[in-house]
Amino acid sequence: MKRIHFFIMAIAVVFATSCNFTEEITINEDGSGKLSINFDGSELMEMAGEEMMKDNEKAVDSLISFKDILEEKKDSIAQLSPEEQAKLKKLERFNMHMLMDPEAKQMKFDLFSEFKNVNEVNDAFNAFQSASTLGPNSNQGNQPKIGGEEPTTEVNYNYSGNTFSRTAKIIDQELFQQSIDSLQGAEMFLSGSTYTLKYHFPKRVKSASAEGATFSADGKTLIYEVKFLDLMKDPSVLDLEVELEN
Repeated sequence: MKRIHFFIMAIAVVFATSCNFTEEITINEDGSGKLSINFDGSELMEMAGEEMMKDNEKAVDSLISFKDILEEKKDSIAQLSPEEQAKLKKLERFNMHMLMDPEAKQMKFDLFSEFKNVNEVNDAFNAFQSASTLGPNSNQGNQPKIGGEEPTTEVNYNYSGNTFSRTAKIIDQELFQQSIDSLQGAEMFLSGSTYTLKYHFPKRVKSASAEGATFSADGKTLIYEVKFLDLMKDPSVLDLEVELEN
């Protein structure tokens, strides 16, 4: 249980400070594949590591199955509203590799899931954020917390034939504007943070809508990076359409 507590504390730190993410998708010929959202917060651990060491937090290198956690907490989850249960249900298909070592100043997360069709992992980034709602507080007998901010955007993937797309939309304009306003005090701190797409396709890319994208030597991998702050202000900056060769 302490491992889960450490994980939740770490997620809270990630979303309160500077962050660099890589969203990586591998798509096979039949449309199946794997999605991974990777966070390397080793630079962040330079600041937080000493505080964690004061709390005698030990190094953690583990694989977390959200399906197992949801099963473990099924009785308390059943007391939540249907909407809140549905939010947690979205985590079921994901696993996370977590590496945190305060002494070595390492902090890495990798949220990942395999899929038969890429639209099965729509809105994975919100799933990453929702992971922090599994706060155990088990020693007080409390139910999982759903007290974090509600999602303001959603991301959808589609792969059909030789065409792939990634589209984002704002689902709550009022909450989205509130989140933009809350960034004002953190803009300087977040200015160096990035969000990178790294997509591996089964065929060479014929065309892509992202003008700043780069490609691997074989033309099958697309890499596109934006400033994290730009993404927070306008989720459509990572909208992407890719056409593959026949």
